[in-house]
Amino acid sequence: MADGNYTFELDGMSCASCVGRVERVLAGLDSDGTAAVNLARETGTVSDTIAASAVVEALATAGYPARTSVINLSIEAMTCASCVRRVETALGAVPGVVSATVNLASETAEVTVLSGAVQLADLAAATSAIGYPAKRRGAAVETVDRKAAEALALRGQLILAAALALPVFVVEMGGHLFPAFHMWIVMTISQQASWIAQFVLTTLVLIGPGRNFYLRGFPALFKGAPDMNSLVALGTSAAYAFSVVATFAPGLLPAGTATIYYEAAAVIVVLILLGRYLEARAKGRTGQAIAKLVGLQAKTARVERDGVVIELPIDAILAGDILHVRPGERIAVDGDVTGGSSWVDESMITGEPVPVAKAAGAAVVGGTVNGTGALTFRATRVGSDTMLAQIIRMVEAAQGARLPVQDLVNRITAWFVPAVLVAALLTVIAWMVFGPSPTLGNALVAGVAVLIIACPCAMGLAVPTSIMVGTGRAAEMGVLFRKGSALQTLTDAKVVALDKTGTLTAGRPELTDLHLAAGQDETHVLKLAASVEALSEHPIASAIVRAAKAKGITMPEAQDFTSITGLGASAIVEGQRVLIGADRLMTRDGVELGALAVLGAALGVKGRSPLYMAVDGVAVAVIGVADPIKPGSPEAIAALHALGLKVAMITGDNRGTAAAIASALGIDHVVAEVLPEGKVAALNSLREGGAKVAFVGDGINDAPALASADVGIAIGTGTDVAVESADVVLMSGDLRGVVNAFRISQRSMANIRQNLFWAFGYNVVLIPVAAGVLYPLNGTLLSPMLAAGAMALSSVFVLSNALRLRWVQPAIKQSDVKEGKS
Repeated sequence: MADGNYTFELDGMSCASCVGRVERVLAGLDSDGTAAVNLARETGTVSDTIAASAVVEALATAGYPARTSVINLSIEAMTCASCVRRVETALGAVPGVVSATVNLASETAEVTVLSGAVQLADLAAATSAIGYPAKRRGAAVETVDRKAAEALALRGQLILAAALALPVFVVEMGGHLFPAFHMWIVMTISQQASWIAQFVLTTLVLIGPGRNFYLRGFPALFKGAPDMNSLVALGTSAAYAFSVVATFAPGLLPAGTATIYYEAAAVIVVLILLGRYLEARAKGRTGQAIAKLVGLQAKTARVERDGVVIELPIDAILAGDILHVRPGERIAVDGDVTGGSSWVDESMITGEPVPVAKAAGAAVVGGTVNGTGALTFRATRVGSDTMLAQIIRMVEAAQGARLPVQDLVNRITAWFVPAVLVAALLTVIAWMVFGPSPTLGNALVAGVAVLIIACPCAMGLAVPTSIMVGTGRAAEMGVLFRKGSALQTLTDAKVVALDKTGTLTAGRPELTDLHLAAGQDETHVLKLAASVEALSEHPIASAIVRAAKAKGITMPEAQDFTSITGLGASAIVEGQRVLIGADRLMTRDGVELGALAVLGAALGVKGRSPLYMAVDGVAVAVIGVADPIKPGSPEAIAALHALGLKVAMITGDNRGTAAAIASALGIDHVVAEVLPEGKVAALNSLREGGAKVAFVGDGINDAPALASADVGIAIGTGTDVAVESADVVLMSGDLRGVVNAFRISQRSMANIRQNLFWAFGYNVVLIPVAAGVLYPLNGTLLSPMLAAGAMALSSVFVLSNALRLRWVQPAIKQSDVKEGKS
């Protein structure tokens, strides 16, 4: 970044005309004449007074988008929502920064910058200048380890502070509670000696374990941006300073007001350190979902190189390598099985507890656990390209997201700490003017209590902690929120629209019915049918062949095979002429169907495709083929209805089949025979009345609808295009994942509302209590020590409440689906 301007990268320029257009756009933003464009380097330069967001918007409109990139930071020393606001403001002020989002719960920042304009050092310098050191964000495991180290350090400070503060607390509070104990202290060591001893111990607490409150709080206060540390520093300093004057220069105070509050200052530090210790432990647990995912990665693998199997670290594996997996080992990377057979536990990826059979040709996923068989497989995706690595990235992105509700919280908390300082000042003035004797002492107690009891920490943690825990638990259930905002949007959806093929159904035809004419043998008929269809590439033909293989039927080779376009096929099998196809084919060849025609018509009503079969001109069977409904679909549809949602089906399939499936599943609304763009139009029609719509699909043709819906939910077993277009991804192909997505969304948003109610309600109710609003009624004046305890517990409550999301259970368990329960 040059002095006074910054340079960034551009896309789309190809000639001098492009340069001219881009320069005119930039000149419109930068009137001082510093705007410039370089075609060879594909860069633009503007004054550092021009907001990067304005540059992005203007160039996007002109058709020459500025390249942007994201820098993820770990931010230290943040304690409350005021800190979040200050860090976001500092990052946003760096020339070239488009936007900055800070997450208090994870202590991270996601900064979108104009590529080439901003370096990590620029961002770190900006936050360090206001007291919040930053560095590039490390892996999730590093974050968990850092929080564990922080908790350990806080525990040490807590133990030391408690050991020093305990004698102060016992001597002073014991004297208040038991006058005889106070008299004993006065008679043995004298009151002055007792006060000096308390002064020494409290000083050690404040300059030792409590020094960070002052090192961070006062600089922030002097810069006009007070935070939680500022409130603690002011409150404890006021109590300590008054006590020091009372101890060593009591004559400076009005007669009868010389008393000490050393125990308040010391115990406040202890209680707040306790709260931060518990908070650090809880924050570490909020990130455990990602840590678990990272822990699924194998460290080494047995790789075949030059005909020899050697053990290599996972980073050394290349695409195309042949890997050997022994029973019970974790599969290292994604690949395709080349040899052996086994059952693989994929529950940690998909949430499905039932092991999956694997044999030659099957795909395996890194992080899953092999069963009792041995496998060899060819690596197809390694390193950051593996499914597990992609899942981790998606979860991290969702956990760092900002929900729309967070914007309201941030606007309020931006003014919270200054408002508390004003409230504390007004409290002191009110007590000095209207309070009973000793007015100065009472004013000090009330003012300190107001400063200490205020808790912007809880307000700042209320939303991000629930997001972190909720999206982490969702990932464990096989539901990935690619966009964290979907966590809130999903709760507003009133309609769930579903694709049919591959979503409600298995996505490939299967033989569902075989009705025989009198005197026919099922095995013989199926053998003849499969022998003919083995030579066809039609999906329906494949269904008949699979059914024969499943029954162990040997298929003789067919001769003289003929494919009859649009009608069926014929061939000679074991000397018999076999004809198989639609009723129109039978009519063309003069085959009488008799009772089979009635059975075939009944299959059509059920949404199945009827195929008739004749041998040597005699009808022998009608075969029903259909794309079967997935086992979990009926339970999922029933569960969605139970949530009060309307369920629609949008499909390109014919109306008869769509209507039959909709009737079987109890679907409310059907749109059939639509092209991909028709699905978008259908979604718009479902939005009538302002209803938000979630769409579930899996194919390339679903991508436009997934992108257009208020929330797009992609079946993870579908295409990459569908997954990239979605807001939520289901790792399994089971629709019950949709119900789980709604459940975790609703539970997370309810949790956020509880946290916000507590955080705001706590401050609204207890700040007036601390100020002494109850004193005229019942003589209650809140002790600063109790205020400190309440403040510490407020943050711990919010974190503990968020952690309850770790135990949200799936809406429909796999065993329920298998056994036909609901």
